[in-house]
Amino acid sequence: MIKRQIEHELKEVMAGYPIAVVTGPRQSGKTTLTRDLFSDRPYVNFENPLTRQQFDADPIGVLNRFPDGAVFDEAQHLPDLFSFLQERVDEDRRMGMYVLTGSQHFGLIEQVSQSLAGRAGLLELLPFSLSELQLGKAQPDSLNELLFCGGYPAVYDRKLRPERWYADYTTTYIQRDIRSLRQIHDLDRFMLFLKMCAGHAGEMVNTNKWGAACGVDNKTIKSWLSVLRAAYIIDLVQPYHSNFNKRIVKTPKLYFLDTGLACHLLGIEKSDQLTTHPQRGALFENWVFSELAKAFSNTGRPRQIYFWRTHAGHEVDFIIEVNGERVAVEVKSGEMVRPEFVKSLLRWNDLSEEPVQNILVYGGTESFEMKGVHAVPWRDASEKLFQLFS
Repeated sequence: MIKRQIEHELKEVMAGYPIAVVTGPRQSGKTTLTRDLFSDRPYVNFENPLTRQQFDADPIGVLNRFPDGAVFDEAQHLPDLFSFLQERVDEDRRMGMYVLTGSQHFGLIEQVSQSLAGRAGLLELLPFSLSELQLGKAQPDSLNELLFCGGYPAVYDRKLRPERWYADYTTTYIQRDIRSLRQIHDLDRFMLFLKMCAGHAGEMVNTNKWGAACGVDNKTIKSWLSVLRAAYIIDLVQPYHSNFNKRIVKTPKLYFLDTGLACHLLGIEKSDQLTTHPQRGALFENWVFSELAKAFSNTGRPRQIYFWRTHAGHEVDFIIEVNGERVAVEVKSGEMVRPEFVKSLLRWNDLSEEPVQNILVYGGTESFEMKGVHAVPWRDASEKLFQLFS
């Protein structure tokens, strides 16, 4: 089994809180992680309808079976569970009693905020990072293969063909979760929108244009984006606001949390197709975003990822804030670094009021420095970005 970087944070949460809550997309490894790390505890899967019925009929009786705690999987199915757990942990006062997992972000977090505030530590488990795959000696051989395979554990642990697994994942999990999260009257049109999102990954959100293309209104597009975020399919990156006295755009950008899924939605069936695919650069940028997101999640930090763009055309792909410092990250999929690749970073430095670390992640093989910018090849990017958080 590939070791997860979040293990250290999860152990710390269990040492300092009565309850640990692990959220994340379906099939990201939450069950495997929690059952392995806490193998001495009973495991209860609330995805099972019979188990849910037993709890609904006798919640106190069910909890009495686990006086020393348990792992409760897919806890979002039982909103009443959180109130009962609040009473239990307040009476018991032991740390690390319960582990809850869930794959529907907003509903689960709302329940925790209402009933378990101050009693639960929250963590988010995303699919494998490249550094996790490298430590597990499971990393893809090429950048195209990495983008195509994505990071979901089943692709690596079970040696499944990515194109087949992502097709099943879309049908089995995404569509089911969408139905449970929000009443979608036209699932076919929604799935068309999801594929459209893959075609616009790395771009600024345009709800009016996308709504017109899908035949729905602006309000519906905003609702659908909220659903996709709640299901951990996409995330929105907000523009970075500063005191640069320059007009900056205010619209967020859309990114997928996994490039393998984005490739599937784009109709890519083999990694070789990426060599000449028009979305290759956007997918590479999307992959860097996902690695940044995993670095924040695996170190237990709230995600602080932004982009910077002015109306004059100056842009930096990502600005992150970590350990009280800002780091500017530019992404280029080319295998050679050209001087123009760092122009945006240098422009950012000219306008920034404080020193900033500058990183260029590119599709080549060598690490070097150019005009104060650290050029990092894709194979080293995950480890380099994760080191920023130490």
